[in-house]
Amino acid sequence: MIVLGIETSCDETSAAVMSDSGLLSNEISSQLVHVKYGGVVPELASRAHIELIVPVVKAALAGARIDFSQLDAVAVTYGPGLVGSILVGLNFAKAMALSLNIHFIGINHIEGHIFANFVHGSGPPSPFITLIVSGGHTQLVLVQEPGQYQILGSTKDDAAGEAFDKVSKMLELGYPGGPAIDKAANEGDSTYIEFPRTRLKDESFDFSFSGLKTAVLYHIKSLAPEQLQAHRADIAACFQDAATDALIQQTLRALAHHKIDTIAVVGGVARNSLLRKKLARTSDENSLNLFIPEPILCTDNAAMIARAGYFHVLKNEFSPLTLSPMPSLKL
Repeated sequence: MIVLGIETSCDETSAAVMSDSGLLSNEISSQLVHVKYGGVVPELASRAHIELIVPVVKAALAGARIDFSQLDAVAVTYGPGLVGSILVGLNFAKAMALSLNIHFIGINHIEGHIFANFVHGSGPPSPFITLIVSGGHTQLVLVQEPGQYQILGSTKDDAAGEAFDKVSKMLELGYPGGPAIDKAANEGDSTYIEFPRTRLKDESFDFSFSGLKTAVLYHIKSLAPEQLQAHRADIAACFQDAATDALIQQTLRALAHHKIDTIAVVGGVARNSLLRKKLARTSDENSLNLFIPEPILCTDNAAMIARAGYFHVLKNEFSPLTLSPMPSLKL
């Protein structure tokens, strides 16, 4: 069985091919047009997807050394994300399924992230808890087994990746904020100032990053321009230290509460070098099984969509060609 995956939920145009023998290709084209705006411009994103979708899909098939006639199914993200961007990939996938008379599967983008840890190998043993941490989502999900999910906690305000972007903008480090903060923090002193590790008063496993973001803003405003220039990297390091601590603290609480010893971490923020180091150390100290995909599979990519599609094909779970984009889709 050969499944083509397509991902166009935001500003990456991606196509990948998954077969019985594993991942055959994974093509990703990032849109640099958004850098000068400091964030994704939805109209520009959808226009870029229209230009890129055909060459990216062709590149994925060429990389897998197959042609259209060998495909058994096409899987595509139908939400959540930017509606214009989703429409491009969704309509392209529908047209392929109809013209080739193959199976069509709509994939929840968040479920796709969960399957990133299954792209290579069998993935985490069930049950496990997944920390989904990206620019648009920060959630703790109990996975009883693939396909069965319970949301344990979500962010009450900004997603972690969104907080990284906003703090990076405050510090004038550039966009996207995650890599910019990570790079600057490597040159900074994480003991320069202690920012708050927000813990909500209730016993939930929810997150909140607005207080941390505001604390950074107030500190920046208290500095003279020359002081900010001297401590820019230090502020980045202290913010990153606080944000990653908050993510890990809530995750450990959820693991202990549910008596689970396996954690999977996915999403763009899972590329953060400090988060990965802290998770590895924490897992060793607490005898936890840790699963984090390689960095290329943390950000939006079609390999995870193809792998999720492969899973649903095996279960004979398909979607109608009337499927509509759902920009606010929940897991």
